[in-house]
Amino acid sequence: YVLDWMDTLISVTLNPEKTNVALLHKEEIAKLRNCIDCEKNKVMTTIKNLVFKMDDEAKIKSTIKLYYSILNVLLDQALKNQIQNSRFPQLKQTSDETINCLNEILFLIEGRFASYLGSHERLPKACFDSVKNELITRIIRIEQHLNNFPEFKPAADIMIKVIVNFLNNPSAEHSVTFQEIEYIKELCSEIEHTEYSERDEIFSRLDELLLYMNFNSRHYLENLTQRLTDEINRYEKKENKMERLMFYYKILKQLPKKTDVIFNSQQSDLNNSLCNWFHEEILYFEKNFHFPVSPKSIRSQNVRIEKSKQKVTCALSTDQTGLIIRAADELRILLAKSMSEVFKTIVPHLSTPHKKDLSYDGMRSKSYAAEERDKQIAIKTL
Repeated sequence: YVLDWMDTLISVTLNPEKTNVALLHKEEIAKLRNCIDCEKNKVMTTIKNLVFKMDDEAKIKSTIKLYYSILNVLLDQALKNQIQNSRFPQLKQTSDETINCLNEILFLIEGRFASYLGSHERLPKACFDSVKNELITRIIRIEQHLNNFPEFKPAADIMIKVIVNFLNNPSAEHSVTFQEIEYIKELCSEIEHTEYSERDEIFSRLDELLLYMNFNSRHYLENLTQRLTDEINRYEKKENKMERLMFYYKILKQLPKKTDVIFNSQQSDLNNSLCNWFHEEILYFEKNFHFPVSPKSIRSQNVRIEKSKQKVTCALSTDQTGLIIRAADELRILLAKSMSEVFKTIVPHLSTPHKKDLSYDGMRSKSYAAEERDKQIAIKTL
């Protein structure tokens, strides 16, 4: 384990939670500082030698990712030590040199062996801080430029806010990856090289770009669907509303989309989410206003959509609801072949404040063994 000495230095020697650092003598500190540079060269040489000695790509990738991951963990601890040891001036230089040492090794890996690091690999804090400042400056310039185009304002305001909030997230809350930073850089470049022209369309040129780049921020999706809703609601007649809805859906389907890019890999694809929204809106119009046609483009789309059952929230617990349904069956208020049929028909359409999906069989069983308190609440409610 070539990082053994450095690991001990950071995890134990300079860690105030493991060592009483106030007791470190000047001679010990000087000795540690002398060793840091030697250890850095030793680690860098070892990593290079390991890579060039191996003839298996999978092993090289595994080794590089392992060193990169461990070095990031050590860097986090070194930065934590630096903050906690700030009241000991004699340790400042040692802390600074330790952090610089780790950054140099990480930069070596990023510079020479970046092809072995996955796009979802975490970005080192020092590297992220540098990139973050550069990107925020760039985004401010983009914001100032977009302010010249009023039709872009709804999309621009959301986009700028989402990206700046993302970049300003503390590392403890979110570990930024190479993929996320590369995405923001590419989005900035696309915006900077886009020629803008005024036009009266539901999707502005900026919207088209964000759809093309799969900017799948939840806030942007909500903003865009609200704008679509407002535009559709300008029409009074239901037929006109439906026509507009279908027209906007057709435009969306025709817009180009870039493959293999996404802003937030933890959330759904933007185009799929929007297609789902259009699909549900059209189904709503068909069901409630009896429009006879259901377009083939929707029937045949590849996006799989599971129709969720319409549910009514019952402000009682599962047991209390079960008691009331059972009582209604026994008093023949609800008529069915059996009590099971009553529960099976009704319960899937109910939810409680604490549970969305209820088991009709479980509720039926519990209605026979309810607690006295639940019975009293059910009686009082009725």
